[in-house]
Amino acid sequence: MAKRFHVNLSVEKIDASIAFYSNLFGTPPAVVKPDYAKWMLDDPRVNFAISTRGGKPGVDHLGIQVDDADELNDLAARLHAAGEATLEQVGTTCCYAKSDKNWVHDPQGLAWETFRTLGSATTYGDPEAAPTGTACCTPAAKAAPSASSSCCAA
Repeated sequence: MAKRFHVNLSVEKIDASIAFYSNLFGTPPAVVKPDYAKWMLDDPRVNFAISTRGGKPGVDHLGIQVDDADELNDLAARLHAAGEATLEQVGTTCCYAKSDKNWVHDPQGLAWETFRTLGSATTYGDPEAAPTGTACCTPAAKAAPSASSSCCAA
């Protein structure tokens, strides 16, 4: 089975963003909702989504989409072996899909999602089952390193 890289961007203007990314990728999105769009690209192999439901515009989270439960369990085991605390969600509704997933934050506080899609959903998410965060499904980020520790700080 092949894995698919997942990127989710928060955007301010969904229609303008759909037009931009449709031109960039040379194809319309596979899923379009009033607040969300998703391209399932094979070249490059990526699940690219945009949504108006995130926090500030920009990268909301990154992820790896797998095709079966064994691959998802393998990725979860790798995260645990790396010493990272994960949040497991089984049969959750998020981004107009039903999924099993695991969440983790990288050392910078960026949310990473490993997931297996089980089917489509008619709602963006299940607010009662969703963790607190910027989107229905993205867990709250831990504090990122301060800009003063950056090589590029003024």
